Amino acid sequence: MERLYIERTKSTPEIDFDPSNNILKISGQSYPENAFKFYEPIFQWVDDYIKEIQGELLIEIEFKMPYINSSSSKCIIMLLDKFQEAFDSGKDIIINWYYDEENESTIECAEEFKEDLTLPFNLLDCRR
Repeated sequence: MERLYIERTKSTPEIDFDPSNNILKISGQSYPENAFKFYEPIFQWVDDYIKEIQGELLIEIEFKMPYINSSSSKCIIMLLDKFQEAFDSGKDIIINWYYDEENESTIECAEEFKEDLTLPFNLLDCRR
């Protein structure tokens, strides 16, 4: 499976999904004009990736998102739901959500995402 790389812009995060090491990274602000259009190829890639996962591989998803607008939040929830479904079906998945403790809204946002999930979800201070 091919790596998915989307360069960061002022309003969109960098996407670096590397299936060779099973680390999926999203970093940067997310407030695109059309969030669903931006995230659609990411959803498709994740669906294909989850179907291809064989054996007992640990998949790590790293989020470093200092700002997410409301439409992007809906897309992140949809993405997290895909990971939750994969976890529920037996895939070994862990979420590492990095935050800056000086930015309370990022902590609150991550905690809201975490509360509806049962997969391992770590909140990590990015300055440590």
